[in-house]
Amino acid sequence: MYAVLSASRLMKAAEVREICSELRSNPTLLMALELAAKEELYRRFEKEKAASETLTATKTIPKFKIPSLAT
Repeated sequence: MYAVLSASRLMKAAEVREICSELRSNPTLLMALELAAKEELYRRFEKEKAASETLTATKTIPKFKIPSLAT
């Protein structure tokens, strides 16, 4: 199983190795962290989506058929 470690601060190499080894030995912890990260991203996405819906018009643009140039 592959995992990507994303740090929100600068970390020493020893800290990164320690975290990686802990996650490798405990896949349940890895799944819990992944779920928490996905939840946070989903909340941010929904918040941005709600904000963008209020700023833009919801009216749809009618589609026009382009006449063929072939004669």
